[in-house]
Amino acid sequence: MAKDRDTVWDEWGELVNMAPKELEEWLETDESKEVGADSGDGESKGHKSGERIVKIKRTNKDDLSDDQWEHMGKVVGYIKRHKAQGGPDGDVEDSDWRYSLMNWGHDPMKD
Repeated sequence: MAKDRDTVWDEWGELVNMAPKELEEWLETDESKEVGADSGDGESKGHKSGERIVKIKRTNKDDLSDDQWEHMGKVVGYIKRHKAQGGPDGDVEDSDWRYSLMNWGHDPMKD
């Protein structure tokens, strides 16, 4: 059963901890573009998701489309799964694990 929108909204607010401008700037970096599974056109799924997240974060809650709500649910699920895997034993700050999460709007260095 899908989560209700209030739950998605609350989890989104807790997990997507990067501001739109911060995420936009991150998505311009080479590190952002070099991590994640290719979506089939040379751009990673996470990078494409980050671009959508910026738009969602700049949209009023009452104006979100069904598609945006669905994507928010996917983002929440991805962040939870990725965080549950745990990060690297060594340098988290410069890890692909962190970079991948950042493409999805979550910077684990802020936890």
